[in-house]
Amino acid sequence: MAVKDSVSKVVDSTMDSILSVFNVRWLHPTEECDLPLKNEIENDNSQLDNIRQTSPHPVLPQVEQELLPISPSVVADPQPGPSKLSQDGMPSSRSFHDLHIPVKMMEEFLRLAQDNTAKDLETCGVLAGSLQNRAFHVTMLIIPKQESTSYSCQTLNEEEIFEVQDMRSLFPLGWIHTHPTQTCFMSSVDLHTHYSYQVMLPEAIAIVMAPMDTDSPYGIFHLCDPRGVAVIRKCDLRGFHPHEEPDDFIYGPCSHVHMNPDLEFDVVDLR
Repeated sequence: MAVKDSVSKVVDSTMDSILSVFNVRWLHPTEECDLPLKNEIENDNSQLDNIRQTSPHPVLPQVEQELLPISPSVVADPQPGPSKLSQDGMPSSRSFHDLHIPVKMMEEFLRLAQDNTAKDLETCGVLAGSLQNRAFHVTMLIIPKQESTSYSCQTLNEEEIFEVQDMRSLFPLGWIHTHPTQTCFMSSVDLHTHYSYQVMLPEAIAIVMAPMDTDSPYGIFHLCDPRGVAVIRKCDLRGFHPHEEPDDFIYGPCSHVHMNPDLEFDVVDLR
């Protein structure tokens, strides 16, 4: 099938040329991450306890009822803004702890989603991990039971996700989902879903995998703070809808993310 072949090409292709577009950094073994932070964490354990005790859990992707075919231009919010730059012209992550992602994780997710992608159905997953040495590390990809359409995905039996995280003493660092045939962007539904993650953990990320988008096969996004976060917090609308555009942008690529070739991860497929 043509879609499957295209997905396979994306999975097998190198990601070096794409990473620079989203200011994602490759982490080298000799590189040390010691960027100044706005809010220092006195120790890892207290941070973990605070996050684990947060209630309720993030709202996971929801299927919108009576969906009709919608073009990306209607579903999408304004295009993501650029990463914030520091005075030396480098991407600024001074407000966030670094977040490390295993290099092979996104490729593995595309492989697990390949059957759905071939049927033009979305697939979603949860990124779980821990805080070590003042940096977050994604060490588990959880694929929950789910129901999907071409434009959305709904998790089922969400208690299973929380049970897996609790058993491993992990907590949610973000989420990942596919756009099987659309371009790489965050829809209004995606933004509201991600708000529930980011309000708990400012470093939380949303990864969009768009294998048919030859220009941007994937993106690693978060809400711009404070303006983007404020727009979503004040919005009570559901489903696909436009948002009032703030002075800058509602969301953008992350500058605190590192692709770590040495970071191992587990996959828990609950489907």
